[in-house]
Parts: sequence; C-alpha cells; structure tokens
Amino acid sequence: MSAATIDEILTQHRAGKLADAERMYLAFLAAEPDHAVALHLAGIVAYQTGRHALAAERIGRAVAVKPDFAEAHSNLGNALKELGRIAEAMDSYRRALAVKPDFPEASFNLGSVLHELGRLDEAVAAYGKALELRPDYVDALSNLGLALKEQDKPDEAAAMLRRAIGLRPNHAEALSNLGLILKDRGAMTEAIAVFRQAIAANPGHARAHANLGLALEEIGEIEAAVVAHQRALTLDPAFLEPLPNLVHLWRKLCHWDDFATNDAKLVDLVRRQTFRIPPFIILSTGATAADQLIGARQWAEGVKPPPGISLSHRPRRAGGRIHVGYLSVDLRNHPVALLAAELFERHDRDRFRVTAYSCGEDDGSALRRRLEGAFDRFVDLCPVDDATAARRIHDDEVDILVDLTGYTTGTRTAILAARPAPVQVNYLGFPGTMGADFIDYVIGDEIVTPADQQLNFAERLVRLPHSYQANDTKRPIAPSRPSRSECGLPEHGFVFCCFNNTFKITPMVFDVWMRLLDQVPGSVLWLLRANDGVADRLRSEAARRGVDPARLVFAPRRDLADHLARHDRADLFLDTLPYNAHTTASDSLWAGLPVLTCRGETFAGRVAASLLNAVGLPELITASLAEYEALALALARDPARLEALRRRLRTNRDAAPLFDSAAFTRDLETAYSRMWQAWCDGRPPEAFAV
Repeated sequence: MSAATIDEILTQHRAGKLADAERMYLAFLAAEPDHAVALHLAGIVAYQTGRHALAAERIGRAVAVKPDFAEAHSNLGNALKELGRIAEAMDSYRRALAVKPDFPEASFNLGSVLHELGRLDEAVAAYGKALELRPDYVDALSNLGLALKEQDKPDEAAAMLRRAIGLRPNHAEALSNLGLILKDRGAMTEAIAVFRQAIAANPGHARAHANLGLALEEIGEIEAAVVAHQRALTLDPAFLEPLPNLVHLWRKLCHWDDFATNDAKLVDLVRRQTFRIPPFIILSTGATAADQLIGARQWAEGVKPPPGISLSHRPRRAGGRIHVGYLSVDLRNHPVALLAAELFERHDRDRFRVTAYSCGEDDGSALRRRLEGAFDRFVDLCPVDDATAARRIHDDEVDILVDLTGYTTGTRTAILAARPAPVQVNYLGFPGTMGADFIDYVIGDEIVTPADQQLNFAERLVRLPHSYQANDTKRPIAPSRPSRSECGLPEHGFVFCCFNNTFKITPMVFDVWMRLLDQVPGSVLWLLRANDGVADRLRSEAARRGVDPARLVFAPRRDLADHLARHDRADLFLDTLPYNAHTTASDSLWAGLPVLTCRGETFAGRVAASLLNAVGLPELITASLAEYEALALALARDPARLEALRRRLRTNRDAAPLFDSAAFTRDLETAYSRMWQAWCDGRPPEAFAV
C-alpha cells in the first residue's frame, strides 16, 4: 500500500497542489488499482486540469468497482457533459439520484443538462428538487430563474434571482440573469446597473460583459457596447455569441478593419451551425439565400411556444368577413408603420375585419394616433405575457395573423409559435425567411421572391403583381424646400446621396462612391448623420482613397416632412448592397429623387429593384457593381438624361403601381382570400402569384 493515505493525499489536493496530488493518487492506485475512492479522486484531478476524457475513464472505473457510489456517478456525468456525451451524462446523474435521492448536486447537474437541451419543464423540476433538498442552493436558484425567464415567466424568474442575490450579493450569474429580465422589460438603466454589478463581482464573467453590450446598444451607446462585446470575447475566445453583435456594431460605426475576414467568419458560423445567430444580422453579410434559411431555421428551433399552452382551430367555412390580425412591435413612428398606415385604412370592411395587436410602446406620435384609428380594434399586448397574448388572439378568432416584425428588435415570435391563428404570414418587417414551421406564407413579388427561390424559404411564396411593399401616399412633404446652403451643400456641383442606415454601407460600395467623386469634379456625397464618430471615420476612409474629406456632407436627422423636402437638393440616390434601401428608397422616389440600385441575390438585396420596377424606372436597376458605377457616372455627366428620368418619375408617380395604394390593397386582399380559402378547403399552403 502507498505510504500516503487517501486523507493525506486529499490535503495536497485541497491545497491546490494538483500535480502532486495526482502523482500520489497514481502511486496509491499502483498498489490498489480497484480502490474506488482513489479512482474517483484521480478522475477529479484530471477533470480540474481539463483532461475530460481521462476523467471519464478514471471515474468510470470507480463506478464499475462501486456501483452505489453516488458522488462518482454525478462527477462522471460532469466529465461526459464536457465531452458532449449528453445522453450518457444524463444517465449518470439519474444513476446518482437512484442511489442517493437526497443528492441536491446531482439534481442540479441533471437540471443543467436538461436546460441546455431546451427541456425546460424537466429542468425546472430538477432545479426545484435540488432546492427542496437545499433551500439556500444559490446556483440552483440562479439557474431556475433563467429557466423560468425562458419559459416566459419573468416575474417568477426575477423573484428566484433576487432570492439568490439576497443569499449571495456577489453572485455574478444571478445578477447577469436578472439584468436580462430587466433588459427585456425595457428597464435599460436598471439592467445596465445590474450587469455592471455582475462584472464587479466577477470581472471575468464573459456573458455579463456581452449582456451589458446588448443593453448599451439598446440605448444607443454603440461605442461602449463595442467595448463590452470585445471584452467578452477577450475573456473567453471560445464564447462566440458576442461576435455577430460586435461585427454588426462595427458596421454601424463604419469600422471596417478586417471587414472581409469578419464577414467570412459570420457566414462560416452560419454554415457550421455552431450557435444561433440573430437572423437580421445575417441579412447584411455575404450570406446567400440558402445560408439565410440555415440561420433562420436554427434561430426558429429556439423559439418555443409559451409553456402550458395548446391551441386548436375549429373547421370554418369560407364566406363572410375574413378576420386579419396584424401583430407588430412597430405600430408607432417607425418605417414599417410609415409604409403600411394607408394599407390598414384602405382594407375593404365589407370583406375584412382588421385588428392590430401591438407589442410595442406608445410613442405618443401623430402616426400612433392615426394607426389607432386605422383598425377596427387596436389591442395593446405590451402588458401581457406571450401565453396570454396568444390566447387573446386565438379567442378573438383571428383567421390570418400577419407578423410585421419578424426577427427584428422587440420581436415576440413565441406568440406565433403558439399558433394562435390557423393561417400565419411573414410580411414587410423582415426581408427574408423566418425558417419556422409556424409561418405559412411570406409575401413578396416576382423580383424579391422569384418562384425559383422557393427552396430558400420555409414559407410558401406569395408573389404580388408589382411590388410587395405597401406605401403611404399621405406621407407629407414640407412645402418649404431648404436651399443647398441650408443643407450644407455646395451651390453648384453634382450631389450623390444615400440616406441608408450606416450598417448597410460596405467598403466595396464606398470604394465605388469615392471613385465617382474622383471622376465627377465638384461633386459631393450626402449621407445621413449617425454620430460624430461615424462621420469622422467615413471622412478618414475618403482621405485614404484620395478624396477630400470635405466632399462628404452629413445631414442631421429631421422629421419626415422636412426630410422628404430636402431630397429635392440631391441629384441621384445611390443604393447599397447586399442590403438595399427599403423605406429610404420609397421615400426618395416619393420625393421625386431617382434611385440607382444594383440588384442582389437575396430578398434584402432586391427591394430597391422591386420599387424601381413598380414606379416605372427599370433602367435604374443594374446587375453588377461595375454596371452600377458606370451608370452613375454616365448620369452625372449627362444632366439632360438624368433630368428626363426625374421628370418621368414626378409625372408618373401618382399613377405608378408603387404608389397606387388602393390597387395594392386589393391585390393583398386577393392573396389573403386565397390563403383563407385554402385553409377552409383543408389544403396545405401552396406558393402562388396574384
């Protein structure tokens, strides 16, 4: 037998002298190879030093020698979990509990694995069992709080997390999870304070830094959000979840160092399906439509219906008014509402009953008041949870539920996952597939969603005859047009402009713009001001390309009427790629300013082409960036040609299909009627063109 006893070796182990302890355990085992306790402890040393396969082998031998060794079964589960052998890990935890039912750590470990697998009801039960056995089990309280949050039970979740924090005020995990609940409730100031408490308690808590970054982004503190996400990645390079958010924020800031490398990383992560990436971020990368479907499907897999809800729909006959519900977080002063307000007003009330289900704040705007009057009923779902919201829509007997948000900020997709309506539709808010089996149709047109793209959409394609995009012909243009000097523009010289969000501007497109400025003497590029940092960065990028930074002019934000009025001082709107101008393109066309676009390969990259086709200017759609650059240069050098286009746009604007709201509404209603008829006939959703 070894000269050292197990207790003597444990003293070294507990003192953190792992190498010495392991050497002594192995010496002990050389004399007694079937000593279960020594095998178990040697396995723990291997686990603590990251050698999980060796840990599983040693602890596995321990339980083979001593099958009623509960602690060893539990620790074997831990090693197997690290190796990705999840089913075996669960089996080990259950064996531990079979041997020792009053084993809180084993219940907690089982709950953690079930939690990772998304089996939330079982995870909650396991955490609850651990807490029955040990009411002050802080880690179980923290994880239970997170699981309850994921079950859409924020009040119960917050109570558990506050209880954990009460027991251990510096419990970083509980603080970080509580911060997420506060963030989701819109209590950003409090959430940020709690995330900072978590970081103070554990500066190395990567997820707390990442969560802080998400909250800072919500309040517009983009530079600080970047720092938080960078810190998370530095602390744990294997924790990749902050990377997509960081890359997107860099794009908002026009921080283009390693642009192509970062873009390729995100596309690679989508294809490898390493973890769920917000689908909206994927839209502005070089991802193909097939890639977007992969990313959306993976995201949709994590969207579960609220627990305890089971809704069904009784057979109905076609005939009578169709009840259409519009679900949106953006029924306020927002681009989606700016486009769709007149659509809601124009619905044929003899054939349709129309209800708004609002999940977003009342911003007190005139547009919000207009929207409240545009529907037969305007239902505020903000105060209720997803389960209550889904039941409300179901009990209202909505026939077709149209989601206007998709995977954009504030979405409550879990409502749709509960299937509150028999027919569910993706429209307007998210230019791509949602990848979900609970969405039946996506509304597009022959350009943004051509029939040959059906394989890249989980929904059935419904193609409207002109453009898919609704438009409001009541949007006002201020009667007083500002002068060029009032806009900060030169009195003479060609004005290229782009009022798109900055995340849509890529180095490749900016290269084209700078070459245009270089070839058109006296010209300027007029952009929307995001913040001083972005303006400085873009001016620096211009200088790097040999262009005088003063030739970039930045427009401050204005209300819509004044913003539309100043379009008159530009000569040509230059679109972006791979994510086009959407509302900004229709604003430009409504204001009489021609838009030049390059048609991309995805929905988000074809919207401007759809709009130009529907307004009667297809010659402004190009097929490559080289063609786009050549046409922009030709138009800048041929004022008569450009003026003819501008005159045609202004002459034909009100008669063009793009701005014929009455005809557009009838086309969309025809689509709704066909969807509803198919459901009433018991037919599955099928793609069709109106």
